[in-house]
Amino acid sequence: MIQIIPSISIINGKLTRLKQGDYSRETVYKDSPIDIAKQFEDYGIRKIHIVDLDGARKGSPVNYHILESIAGYTNLKIDFSGGIRTDGDISKAYEHGATSITASSIAINKRELFSSWLMSYGREKITLGADAKNGKITIRGWQDATNFDLEEHIDYFYMRGIKYVKCSDVEKDGILEGPNFDLYKKVVALFPHINFLASGGVRSVDDIKKLADLGVKGVIFGRAYYEGNLTLKDIESLTK
Repeated sequence: MIQIIPSISIINGKLTRLKQGDYSRETVYKDSPIDIAKQFEDYGIRKIHIVDLDGARKGSPVNYHILESIAGYTNLKIDFSGGIRTDGDISKAYEHGATSITASSIAINKRELFSSWLMSYGREKITLGADAKNGKITIRGWQDATNFDLEEHIDYFYMRGIKYVKCSDVEKDGILEGPNFDLYKKVVALFPHINFLASGGVRSVDDIKKLADLGVKGVIFGRAYYEGNLTLKDIESLTK
């Protein structure tokens, strides 16, 4: 069964969603991140993905206090991302309650360091963030484009033992027009031993089921729930 992973994105301590990674196109929701996390847990969710958008933009994590609060008030497994660059950042994330981390920019800028984390912390605790626009990797909260090809980038870490890859088509994120199914079909075929987590564009239960049929191991969603396209009952039905 495909793993269902809600995303909680944070700016200034508040639940916030961006469109296509654009910080000028943000929507701030009134619900507190802690209350939302508790609701997800009540309806069968066992893992969430926290995105520290302040940290992604700054280049070092900012919202550890939100991570700590959610970890303290729930039994959820928490994957934490946003600005993680150093071993110290990872240690602080774990100290504040994260069970795993996702990193993107460091895997471009310091490939050997990111590879060493797979050995130091274990393949279960490190996820590669491979987010692309027009087939090229983007970093720093999707603000900076690179010349790194998505498939070549994944292959580099595939050869070094990566197990989990969060893969996003930036142009699909936050606009509720559906995931890039062709992208996921392609990467699952190329890298059958990687557990891909699809992120961006999910609109409905049908989208999630289609991703599962393609062999994607997990789906990360946000706006579809916050805008009412996915309900708590829908989520509960997918976790049974």
